[in-house]
Amino acid sequence: MERKFTKLTGSILMLSLLAVGFNAQAQTSFASDVKLTKEAAKQESSATSTETKATAKPQEDTTWKPQRRIWGYAFGDFYYNAHADAGNRGPEQNYNGVPQYRNAFQFRRIYLGYDYEITKKFKAELLLASEPSASTGVNGSTAIQNGDNLVDGKMAFYIKNINIRYRDLWNGTDLVVGEMATPGFAVNEPGTNGPTSLSETTWGYRFIEKTVSDVHKNNSYDVGAALQGTFDPKTKNFGYVLMVGDNTQASLLPAANANSGFYKIFYGDIWGKFLDKHLLVDIYADYVRTGPATAAIGGQAHNMLKGFIAYTSSKLSVGVEAYTQKLTNGVTNTTAAAPADATAQALSVWVKGAIVKDKLGFFARYDGYNPDKDYIGTDAYAATPGIYAAYTPVYKERFYTAGLDFTPTKNVHFAPNLWLVDYKDQRNSGVTGRVSDDHNLVYRMTFYYVFGK
Repeated sequence: MERKFTKLTGSILMLSLLAVGFNAQAQTSFASDVKLTKEAAKQESSATSTETKATAKPQEDTTWKPQRRIWGYAFGDFYYNAHADAGNRGPEQNYNGVPQYRNAFQFRRIYLGYDYEITKKFKAELLLASEPSASTGVNGSTAIQNGDNLVDGKMAFYIKNINIRYRDLWNGTDLVVGEMATPGFAVNEPGTNGPTSLSETTWGYRFIEKTVSDVHKNNSYDVGAALQGTFDPKTKNFGYVLMVGDNTQASLLPAANANSGFYKIFYGDIWGKFLDKHLLVDIYADYVRTGPATAAIGGQAHNMLKGFIAYTSSKLSVGVEAYTQKLTNGVTNTTAAAPADATAQALSVWVKGAIVKDKLGFFARYDGYNPDKDYIGTDAYAATPGIYAAYTPVYKERFYTAGLDFTPTKNVHFAPNLWLVDYKDQRNSGVTGRVSDDHNLVYRMTFYYVFGK
């Protein structure tokens, strides 16, 4: 009995061990199968992922955000004309024809612009401008009709700039086609290869007065094509502008005028920044033929050579601009009744600075202008048609302005200032038509504000 029990127990134990062994082997085999299945799935997933990556499209560049910007600015004054020139001289000046003691609130410029980046390479610009004349006139409403006023004397916008810019046509150089600012003094396109430090931008007080070359009719904008470039694209310390234009600014003269449709004006400019960009130097030249040779008048042309230098800092800035301009057959000697050349020259010196940083500043400027340095005082000269509509060789001008600039917040300015022009007749005493020396003196409270940029 005992032997049978031992035998039965041994058999049961053996069967148990065999069952356990079989179960362990089955689990090991199952685990191996699962592992192999997972490895296969992983390899298949990896292959699929690799295939997906190979066929996936590259991600778009989300760092570039195209510019869509409406912007503008406006400036004007409350002015009081304390003294008017008795000879009503200075047709290029803002207060020509304004009667003595006249006072008024007046806008002198309103800009409304729209910038649109089509792609990283192409940018379009549109600028509307209204720049009404200050002359409210001795002769009533008809005296204020000019290019920026409607027939009834109301302000009107006109197209001042409309162009397309091809950025980096080659590294460091943009191509601009259309109606645009010229390199005479007014190019100012931050974020491009165009200069931002020419005389108007550096002077910084266009809302007080134009630069001297702008007052005396160097083109600030024109229709044409230009290359605006930098010699050192990374630092942008040195650059140039080459431009060819119609010499018509915003008008349609090429279609209507017998001369201007045949000749083009050529602009050239080279600029540099030195002493950690505190010293700015600019050299500008232009040339245009304005009329063909005739029996009475030889071929007409004018060309300008201008230099500008300024030292700028946050506390004090000083600038000097000077030019000489030759007017070929630009005047007529009334005694000899023969055409002659004239040479106009001008010098402008200004200073500006901070009294209280970002809140209160000051500015002062002097311009000297001689429309014909070779004028013979014993004779009388007249401008020859075809040079400039407002040009006269007879009167020298000395311009003065000074004032304060209060900035209560960024892009808002209030500037009390005086505006004075002295006129001196170059004809000797006793020559027919000579006018005694006199001046215009205007006191102003100027306001200026910028929006959208």
